[in-house]
Amino acid sequence: MFQTINTAPPGPSPNRNPPEGVTGIDKRPVDGPVRVTAPGPKGVGASGLAGDAVCDLRHHGGNDQAVYAVAREDLDDWGRELGRPLASGAFGENLTTQGLDVSGARIGERWRVGSEVVLEVTCGRIPCRTFQGHLGEQRWVKRFTQKGAPGAYLRVIEPGDIRAGDPIEVVHRPDHEVTVALAFRAETTERALLKRVLAAGDALHPELLEMAEKYVARHSG
Repeated sequence: MFQTINTAPPGPSPNRNPPEGVTGIDKRPVDGPVRVTAPGPKGVGASGLAGDAVCDLRHHGGNDQAVYAVAREDLDDWGRELGRPLASGAFGENLTTQGLDVSGARIGERWRVGSEVVLEVTCGRIPCRTFQGHLGEQRWVKRFTQKGAPGAYLRVIEPGDIRAGDPIEVVHRPDHEVTVALAFRAETTERALLKRVLAAGDALHPELLEMAEKYVARHSG
């Protein structure tokens, strides 16, 4: 199940990187129900959750990054490493799950959330300077990348309402072995893995699929 649903209004950015000067990363738990829908293509669509802000549409939001999920267990692990507790929503995630291996989910895996919503795993979260500024940790981008547990972005297959504490059921698990963690490593630190990532096919985030196809084309000879 997931522990909380987290959203945020636009707020001041902790750095000057986004030209908008605002960010929606400071997400906090909210009472449900919350409507979940496909927000539209990247660059136009923002968050898949009603009432949630995505401000840098160049890099975030859109149909293939409509919802971001992080395991409560991963937050607790980081909390022990950082020496401070991390609240649900601390990573800017929309769903803080419990009892679900989010980074171990397979690309294309589908989750039923509550009685209505179906989501599909597309990729992991690539850390940025806004994320680092929000956490207030030195070398955070590098540390987060090295850890290799990025949480999962998901697209909305079936819209509907969700509430905190709703069960999450894995209703489809592809027969390939391309997990979120493997795809994240391929995209960040181990480009040779991009050949393996192609096994997930069109379920991949389109940008990651294009990256993998270009890598294979360059190294096929």
